[in-house]
Amino acid sequence: MDNHSLPLESPSMSRRKLLNFLTGAAVASTAGAALYPVAKYFILPSEKGEGGAIIAKDVLGNLIPASQILAEPVGTRALVAGLAGEPTYLTIQKDGIDRIGIVDNCTHLGCTFPWNGTDQEFQCPCHGSRYSADGSVLPGPAPLPLKLVNVVVKDNVILISPWTEIDPRTGETPWWV
Repeated sequence: MDNHSLPLESPSMSRRKLLNFLTGAAVASTAGAALYPVAKYFILPSEKGEGGAIIAKDVLGNLIPASQILAEPVGTRALVAGLAGEPTYLTIQKDGIDRIGIVDNCTHLGCTFPWNGTDQEFQCPCHGSRYSADGSVLPGPAPLPLKLVNVVVKDNVILISPWTEIDPRTGETPWWV
């Protein structure tokens, strides 16, 4: 026998292993295709929009179409559940919903409060804090203006996202960023 001959090696995968692999792959892909719609049914749809925005909802958690809010008269302040479920005021303007929403959470002790249309200001009943229409502090114990959020209407859906720009009331970085 010649010492210079090459040894015969078996291939790395036999025919039987190859067929077993292909059969397993076919079964797995068929099962995956069959189970996908079932899994999709049990996963709740995402209620987030672009850039982490959330969709505005009512107090019961139902989505609020923009057309419902836009049916109200100009100047109306609609209260919706915004970021983290915080009540948020949206203002109806001539050309649609204002791009700035105001979070209904007093900066003094965290109370929620109504919009007083007669006085054109937010009035916290807990300790007398008052805020102007844009959320700036008027006389009262509140130390900071109200938090703002971005509001965008897209395809009859109201998207609310955190306000990270300069605060237009103070010209400075917002205190909540």
